[in-house]
Amino acid sequence: MSDGIIQVSVFFGVTLLIAFLTYMHCRGKGHRDTNQTKEYFLAGGGLAWYFVAGSITLTNLSTDQLVGMNGNQMALLALWEFSAVVGLIILAKVFLPVYYRYKCTTTTELLERRYNDKNIRAVISSLFFLGSALIFCPAVIYSGSLFMINMFDLQVNIMTVAVAFAAVGAMYAIFGGLRAVAVSDTYSGVLLLIMALVVVFVALEAINYDFSGIPPERLTLIGDDESPIPWHTLLTGMIFIQMFYWGTNQVITQRAMAAPNIKEAQKGVFAAAGIRLMIVPAIIVVPGIIAFKLYGDIGDAAYGTIVGDLLDPSLSGIFAAAMAAAVLTTYNSNLNSATALYVCDIHQAYINKEPNVQKLSGLVTALLTIVSLALVPVYASADSIINLIQQLYGLLSMPILSVFAVGLLFKNVHANAAIVAVAFGVLFYGAMSFEFSPLHAPFGLHYIHLMFITLISCVSVALAVNAIVFKQKPVLSWANTAEM
Repeated sequence: MSDGIIQVSVFFGVTLLIAFLTYMHCRGKGHRDTNQTKEYFLAGGGLAWYFVAGSITLTNLSTDQLVGMNGNQMALLALWEFSAVVGLIILAKVFLPVYYRYKCTTTTELLERRYNDKNIRAVISSLFFLGSALIFCPAVIYSGSLFMINMFDLQVNIMTVAVAFAAVGAMYAIFGGLRAVAVSDTYSGVLLLIMALVVVFVALEAINYDFSGIPPERLTLIGDDESPIPWHTLLTGMIFIQMFYWGTNQVITQRAMAAPNIKEAQKGVFAAAGIRLMIVPAIIVVPGIIAFKLYGDIGDAAYGTIVGDLLDPSLSGIFAAAMAAAVLTTYNSNLNSATALYVCDIHQAYINKEPNVQKLSGLVTALLTIVSLALVPVYASADSIINLIQQLYGLLSMPILSVFAVGLLFKNVHANAAIVAVAFGVLFYGAMSFEFSPLHAPFGLHYIHLMFITLISCVSVALAVNAIVFKQKPVLSWANTAEM
């Protein structure tokens, strides 16, 4: 039997096994739940801690991480993962108690409760929705397709593979809801982590554990001013990026809000933090660094190339299945969360309070899938996909985080003051960040520093507009101890 047939046979066998195990676990569950919205978007509040941990891990860990971070071919990118541990701890100890106190389905529901205004919930939901539609969904589909093409040496157009991924991922999201997404995440996650560690050790064996000849700047964790993560950015924007991503991002927090209670949710988040600390840093940088020694600077092609070259056919087939599952689960997680934001925060608030959730979600998911595919060529032209994602999401992340910060810390702030601050933050970050902007050249700030400045500016604008325009004095009132 040829190597190619072995790879493909193992790939499809493992992929079908994950789908079968997911079906068997989810079969018959949730049908007696009268709350259709809670069942579809929060798995009926029935996710055990290990499914919370597995889903959080694999929702974040996909080809955009493995391909994009290894594509930088330097150890420095591990700092994203080490700082993510802090973000997960903040989620468990700061944000989750508030979300459970207010019984939120979406993170933005908290904003409606704190600001006593449904419009601010809709505005922030729209920004999250656009982030999933325009940034994360197409990036995941592109990076997954690139990996498969490099690994199997496929002579096909990238859009062919992208369409296949998008179609299967959409079916998971439409027919399974969050329960199926979280369960498949966990099964796939165990497989992916094991296989990713195998890749690390096989790659180390390939160079006999000898890192000589690799430039020092690719091995250090202290970045200079020209590096993707200068060391001083760890003191400004990095922690707030992690706070936003892990604490307010619907895609991540939705899993933690689907546990039966706060203790189970926190246990799952802490388990995810442990995985992030002990396993993830190695698998997202070591193969890329070794690929530099073996092949030179090959960018985002590094991970797929080293896996394809070093794993034997049966192992590479298993790994391809794990990566395909990671693409699908990250993609359908974003679809499910974006759909939850639209259905709960916009459609039910302004159009129809009692829609057919599954039918409406299917329509929204189909639209998101089409948009994702249309944007794949944009990501294909990027020099570094992970750096592009981080920079683009800065347009939304700090303005959104400022609204949560003001809402959590203060009462008596007018919702429109916060909305003005968000609009200001998007325009300010865009004007300062992108090279075509006339404001970019004179300042030239690293985008992580700029995120910190954007956050502080947005909070200041919100409080200033609240005082000057709406004549209201903010009152310090932490959300977890204040009266509901």
